[in-house]
Amino acid sequence: MNEIQLKYGCNPNQKPSRIYMEDGSDLPVKVLNGKPGYINFLDAFNGWQLVKELKAATGLPAATSFKHVSPAGAAVGLPLNDTLAKIYWVDDLGELSPLACAYARARGADRMSSDGVIAPGYTDEAMELLLAKKKGNYNIIQIDENYVPAEIERKQVYGVTFEQGRNELRINKDLLSNFVTANKELPEQAEIDMKIALITLKYTQSNSVCYVKGGQAIGIGAGQQSRIHCTRLAGQKADNWFLRQSPQVMGLQFVDGLGRADRDNAIDVYMGDEYEDVLKEGEWQKRFKVKPEVFTAEQKKAWLAQNTDVVLGSDAFFPFSDNIERAHKSGVKYIAQPGGSVRDDLVIECADKYDMVMVFTGIRLFHH
Repeated sequence: MNEIQLKYGCNPNQKPSRIYMEDGSDLPVKVLNGKPGYINFLDAFNGWQLVKELKAATGLPAATSFKHVSPAGAAVGLPLNDTLAKIYWVDDLGELSPLACAYARARGADRMSSDGVIAPGYTDEAMELLLAKKKGNYNIIQIDENYVPAEIERKQVYGVTFEQGRNELRINKDLLSNFVTANKELPEQAEIDMKIALITLKYTQSNSVCYVKGGQAIGIGAGQQSRIHCTRLAGQKADNWFLRQSPQVMGLQFVDGLGRADRDNAIDVYMGDEYEDVLKEGEWQKRFKVKPEVFTAEQKKAWLAQNTDVVLGSDAFFPFSDNIERAHKSGVKYIAQPGGSVRDDLVIECADKYDMVMVFTGIRLFHH
């Protein structure tokens, strides 16, 4: 099939819409179920590239979760401990395969609703489960894993065609060899996490930074005009990921029948500054069997201080040391960034102050 007609483009008024191959060849995808839209396909193609590269770079099964053309999560298939299995709502499923672990991690760190899935193939059992989602309307896309895109890519903006070579940069160990800090000790897991961070950033709308720990992205800051805003946004997400593992959150007793999305929302509000919205009289009873105690700022700060050995990747250089200061507050120990700022010396000095390990890759990873 050379083309797939779509209901509309980014918005309902943008018609006609389709995806097609300019050279007349067959598309590398088949729609097995559902009616994927314009943005669904953008997410699917970017997501597939990310997991394919992540698997090649780490040798591990990989998964990602995309929303509006940026990843909400990305991970490799390392086993889940009991705490992670519980906060990702998969503790009742028994032992998971490596790929299922990657999927649970990718979906669980910054949970978003799922409109569909893309993969090179599906077992009969997987198809049966997927076909039952969204009342039979779940988008299931199969991609040819041997498809190789053209070396030159093009897109139009305002009637003008832009052309560039595809970003075929390989994220590997060689890219992580230029240590610029006094501490140059990079454990194997931190190296894997750096690869996850940089490959994730390669497919994230710029400016972007990515916090990673234990084989998964735990905070992604995408599409910000200021680097420090990226670092703060992603750092807050990383903090929330760790706060979900606190005794205060793990001990929440939800009322029977409360759905996952409602539980996730209740947890987010409970951990935030507007906790009264779920704790005031008449509201807590809708969500909890027992009214939770307030999760105080002091308790949260004490818990977050236990988060360590986090990796931070950036798609471009850090222009000021304030990014390093903010990263330190979220447990960052290892940093991968291009370098090249006129204030690199101050950034390195700040990293040395906290005994961090920082690598300059020399490569920018902008994505638009």
